[in-house]
Amino acid sequence: MRYLPHTEKEITEMLQAIGLDSLDDLFETIPKDCRRADPLNLPEPLTEWELDTHMEALAAQMAVAPEYKVFLGAGSYHHFIPEAVKQLLLRSEFYTAYTPYQPEVSQGTLQAIYEYQTLVTLLLGMEVANASMYDGASALAEALLMAIRITKRKKVAVSRLIHPYYRQVVQTYLEAPGFEIVELPFLDNGTTDLSGLDGLEEFAAVAVQSPNFFGCIEDLQAHGQRVHSDPKTLFVVAFTEPLAYGLLKPPGDFGADIVCGEGQSLGSPQSFGGPGLGMFASKAKYVRSMPGRLVGQTIDKDGRRGFVLTLATREQHIRRERATSNICSNQGLCALASAMYMATLGKSGIRELAALNHDKAEYLKKGLREAGISLPFDDTPTFNEFVAKFGPDFKEKYGRLLEKRIVAGLPIESFYPELPDHYLLCATETTAKEDMDVLIKEVRS
Repeated sequence: MRYLPHTEKEITEMLQAIGLDSLDDLFETIPKDCRRADPLNLPEPLTEWELDTHMEALAAQMAVAPEYKVFLGAGSYHHFIPEAVKQLLLRSEFYTAYTPYQPEVSQGTLQAIYEYQTLVTLLLGMEVANASMYDGASALAEALLMAIRITKRKKVAVSRLIHPYYRQVVQTYLEAPGFEIVELPFLDNGTTDLSGLDGLEEFAAVAVQSPNFFGCIEDLQAHGQRVHSDPKTLFVVAFTEPLAYGLLKPPGDFGADIVCGEGQSLGSPQSFGGPGLGMFASKAKYVRSMPGRLVGQTIDKDGRRGFVLTLATREQHIRRERATSNICSNQGLCALASAMYMATLGKSGIRELAALNHDKAEYLKKGLREAGISLPFDDTPTFNEFVAKFGPDFKEKYGRLLEKRIVAGLPIESFYPELPDHYLLCATETTAKEDMDVLIKEVRS
């Protein structure tokens, strides 16, 4: 079937209606040296079954579970998704719907978003949450822009232990408008060092991640007190693994002003890095500076419960230059998946699952320690993942392990040049004890 359904006659009629002679005339505003003159070098077309075989061969080149034993986390985590969540998401009224542009017509979609917002505030210990954002990285960047709007200050401090890709997105968002980003170093125990943070009255916000990129749990109590020594500076807490808050106290309990991060762990598959789910919550007093959209509950003229788009700060919603963001929400299906996931597990289920994740990583950590592997941040509690330091010859062994279909963590030297031969390893509830034992045996030998 052709992708373009229009006949040559219909195309000619449309061009005549707008006064053009050819499709090429549509691109006259683009300089010729920016346009490709020669045809694309594309292979010959394949039959459907030939294409299936080709795609299977490409897929076989990827090191993915369950064929490979993957000990990777670093912001994307493999979790079991309840079958009920998968099946409910396939319902046509959910699966085919995008975020509504005539929202009050879509009461079911609005109620689903409302339930999502409620569950997010409970998980993160915050007062209000929006209808989700694109991913964790853009959520953090938007949180810092929100702090800049609130405080009217033009400088932010960002921990080096926030996911490196998140920091790159923050740089992209903030540097062009001329805002200053100060990076905070980390201590020998794998947590953020705020001791040298002077002149807080200059900062719109201080952002840390917990658990951080090394998997270490930050002292949010101490960080919050330090940041709020200046009452105007906002305390922003980011995360890549929201499941941790099933076991840890939520950031809201430590006075966080804005909490944001990636919600992929809650009901969305990894899917080679996307799509993601940007979770975003704040204190209620900042709600009018919050990016995105927020669904609220009300009653209609007959006294029946209904749901409405309470706040919409996007530029398309008439606000134009007064908009706080050009984001409305992420793919609504991802937020719905996370709501279904959290509701399916419930409070006790999330806690039990978080404890299992913690225990699995601790088992792997203990085994590596006994195998003589150095754990540089061993004195700091971690969740799900941790850093191990192998010998300089481990790169060769890493390749041999890959041939045995074992992905032995993520080398982090490219992100932290001062940490050569350091690897970030992760274990979730999907990681079998037998597979961890094999890895421990291999690195010992």
